[in-house]
Amino acid sequence: MTPKIARFLSQQQPATPCLVLDVDRVEANFHALRRSLPLARIYYAVKANPAPQVLERLVGLSSFFDAASMEEIELCLAAGAPPESISFGNTIKKVSAIRQAHAAGVPMFAFDSREELEKLARHAPGARVYCRILVENDGADWPLSRKFGTTIDNARDLMLAAAGMGLDPYGLSFHVGSQQTTTKAYEVAIAKVAMLFTDLTEAGVNLRMMNLGGGFPTRYRDDVPEIDRFSDAIMRTMTAHFGNALPEMVVEPGRFIVADAGLVCAEVVLVSQRNPHDPVRWVYLDIGRFGGLAETEGEAIKYRIATSHDGGAMGPVAIAGPTCDGADILYEKSNYRLPLALTSGDRVELLSTGAYVTTYASTRFNGFAPLAEHYI
Repeated sequence: MTPKIARFLSQQQPATPCLVLDVDRVEANFHALRRSLPLARIYYAVKANPAPQVLERLVGLSSFFDAASMEEIELCLAAGAPPESISFGNTIKKVSAIRQAHAAGVPMFAFDSREELEKLARHAPGARVYCRILVENDGADWPLSRKFGTTIDNARDLMLAAAGMGLDPYGLSFHVGSQQTTTKAYEVAIAKVAMLFTDLTEAGVNLRMMNLGGGFPTRYRDDVPEIDRFSDAIMRTMTAHFGNALPEMVVEPGRFIVADAGLVCAEVVLVSQRNPHDPVRWVYLDIGRFGGLAETEGEAIKYRIATSHDGGAMGPVAIAGPTCDGADILYEKSNYRLPLALTSGDRVELLSTGAYVTTYASTRFNGFAPLAEHYI
């Protein structure tokens, strides 16, 4: 929690549940990544948090933007981003979205299949395109490897075909998974994709860019490596494969930029010991998986929880949301412990929830209002 957020909560006592996000922390995180990877262009992953206040601050810092939809592209443009600073990074795009983005001046598009490449050739002629390669996501708390990416052999064929289809075969990309906690994942992925990059270059393809994706972690319940550990591993591996002839480098951070800039303030709706012979209490909050905490699916992302009773006696808990859906359970197997004094009406804070919370929130499931947002 930043001092600004602490003051806001103390002075304003906002209705819960709500997100409170310190935009100055967003700027500090952006600068930290830029210092750590000065040779890489930072394309902020808009899906992490597309709030105008976040986008406008990043535009002022000359950030680039990774957009997943035409709607996100429009948000970037409305925040003042020049179209040439935007990449349409989703490999699954409607024809109408491709046309609109191309007409708006967006220069760069991702793909991972022949069918998508053909759509780009027809509806975004002359565009820069980059092919997403399937890589392992070992070490990621939120893997992304099954739905996206193609094989090395198929990527080679597609990139060889791109120029003949009137497109600019600009580069290759990969993603090692969100909340990636190991540097080895980047080292292995770079080595794999660098071989294809060299092969295609020798075959006459004018490749210029390597997109390393996002995945840089933030601290939740467990410690994670500092960003310098990742940047050192990335640059060491890139230099090992490319020497001094480094290609243009792109990174697409989302979580790292905004997660620890915000927290969710919630209210305890009920604390109950449903089985008198079981020490585990059930703690029900006024926000759950359908209110924005979707990344607790499978108990993947484990948020830190702060209460006004911290420091007192603790006991085991299961934590759930307020809806009537049986899937609305946040943590049951992850050994969470909360103060025994915690009771209905208490406020709690879920820390580092600035990323992938507002954008996952449902609209009025069970009648509950969408998550309120405060940017300070």
